[in-house]
Amino acid sequence: MASIKKVQITFDCADPERVARFWCEVLGYVVPPAPEGFASWDEYNESLPPEKRGAWFACSDPTGEGPRLFFQRVPEGKVVKNRVHLDVRVGTGLVGEERLATLQAECDRLVALGAVCDRVLLADDENESCIGMRDIEGNEFCLD
Repeated sequence: MASIKKVQITFDCADPERVARFWCEVLGYVVPPAPEGFASWDEYNESLPPEKRGAWFACSDPTGEGPRLFFQRVPEGKVVKNRVHLDVRVGTGLVGEERLATLQAECDRLVALGAVCDRVLLADDENESCIGMRDIEGNEFCLD
């Protein structure tokens, strides 16, 4: 049996397009073109029954290397800690103060986009520094 090489990461959320556009800014992802026959995503959504409008949105890595992110509207809000979260790898290969400064600069950028900084975990004998954050709908992620 062949091994799977591509995955899609799906987020449950209240406002799929808003959350997708946040993650585009975080990761440098792009919104795909509107479906064939439509000049824009707004035009596509207007063609749907009211209950289906804005029900989902997606974004992808423009290089094709990273996973596609899919955002689907669900009626319930987030109430507990995520069982899975993304690690945004901005400090790879960096250590000490240089790593922490890089993480903090990215944290500041993302807070300006609406993210929340939960905690800064400083390096210890086993782990390098990382920053725990939440996106604009409260989903946890780490700057690593």
